[in-house]
Amino acid sequence: MTSNFVIIPLLIPFVVGVVLIFFKDNIKLQRIISVLSLITTTAFASYLVQLVQSKGVLTHELGNWKPPFGIILVADMFASLLVLTASVVTLCCVLFAFHTIGEKRERFYFYSFVQFLLVGVFGAFLTGDIFNLFVFFEVMLMSSYALIVIGGTKAQLRESLKYILVNVISSALFVIAVAYLYAVTGTLNMADLSQRIAEANQPGILTTIGMLLFIVFALKAALFPMYFWLPGSYSAPPPVIIGLFGALLTKVGVYSIFRTFTLLFYHHPEFTHQIIGYVALLTIVVGAVGAIAYSDVNKILIYNIIIAVGVIVYGVTLTTNAGFEGAIYYLIHDMIIKAALFLLAGSIIRITGTTKLKKMGGLIKDYPLLGWMFFIATISLAGIPPLSGFIGKFLLVQGGLESESYTFVGVLLVSSLLVLYSAIKIFMSCFWGEPKLSSEHGKVSLKGILYPSAILLAVSVFLGLGAEAVIPYVSTAAQTLMDPSIYIQSVLKE
Repeated sequence: MTSNFVIIPLLIPFVVGVVLIFFKDNIKLQRIISVLSLITTTAFASYLVQLVQSKGVLTHELGNWKPPFGIILVADMFASLLVLTASVVTLCCVLFAFHTIGEKRERFYFYSFVQFLLVGVFGAFLTGDIFNLFVFFEVMLMSSYALIVIGGTKAQLRESLKYILVNVISSALFVIAVAYLYAVTGTLNMADLSQRIAEANQPGILTTIGMLLFIVFALKAALFPMYFWLPGSYSAPPPVIIGLFGALLTKVGVYSIFRTFTLLFYHHPEFTHQIIGYVALLTIVVGAVGAIAYSDVNKILIYNIIIAVGVIVYGVTLTTNAGFEGAIYYLIHDMIIKAALFLLAGSIIRITGTTKLKKMGGLIKDYPLLGWMFFIATISLAGIPPLSGFIGKFLLVQGGLESESYTFVGVLLVSSLLVLYSAIKIFMSCFWGEPKLSSEHGKVSLKGILYPSAILLAVSVFLGLGAEAVIPYVSTAAQTLMDPSIYIQSVLKE
């Protein structure tokens, strides 16, 4: 009976997304249904995390077809924690959208597309079949195509072409890689794949397929040098959509790298994981350069997404429990704090009407709560204790030292300073100095706009101060990643 809870986080957004289509013109009802469904999804995701912690990895066999022949959903602790985090982030983004997205966009199925986006994200986290990972990627991407152009501004339409083209190419590569994988192994179930690859000791052809999959996921996650599409595409839509994309979409690519290179292609780390490590380090460096070079709020935060992706992905190469725990903790932290920062940045842009730092200043006088909330988010992003960013980075540094990855530790510490500099630059430019707004501009009401960001910041504070309560769950997730047999035995019932 408990296995049925695995599919509920998928069913709720799917059913709600369909239902909302029929209430296109009733905005109030759409909002109520959306919030209630997301609260329910969050509650079920929380319960799923508790179930996995008490009972171990849970599986749901669709149509009662036994693996490896049928479609299976698998909820281990890693996937369950990400489902819960994504639920919280989406709930806060939808609450923020009520006051910022505008009725015109709401009437064009905004809330439906958000629900369908969640179906793709949750499905990617929970699937136990690599072909269905592709399917859920496509569900997620089709929803994101609609969201990135919703409103139809010139910048959105221009940037969406690049976004769609990149993802069409990566999807084609994904299908090719999956086809080759099936041709070589005769299976697509990830637990069964793991066994067969281990029995064959991952010959060269399978390593090649694994690296092709890495290219696909690197495109999705915006790793170097395949990050080029991200800054432009993510700066075009409204802030709430940037927040959703920044918190969720790249993280699905990161999750896929973790799942693939801890469960399937982990037999020759001296080749595969070394390449991943170099790519991750270059990603951190490029992201840091971009973050300090720009004087545009959105661009600075978007390049901070790239830095975080590099930091988290390097965790795959760390061979210690602390390294994996740090990567998972930092992944959860980054989803929460990036959403908070983009929502707070959206509030700043709403007040000033611009994303350019040189046109901002002196907002702390009229908007002190917004200013200090942004400051808290900034120091959490940089990893200042006792907030959530510190816990993840501390564990990553510990894992790096234990794995003798001294270059990574050095790059991580330097990048933390650059992250702090880039975010403080926004804070100082926006909130201190001489006011740049004219007296005719008037004070913009932020009624109802700051609550979603406050919820996310409260979660970040809890992840920092309440780390003792969270660490057991993160440790369980890390243990499953480090020992593939736990996942295999739970799926194949061996």
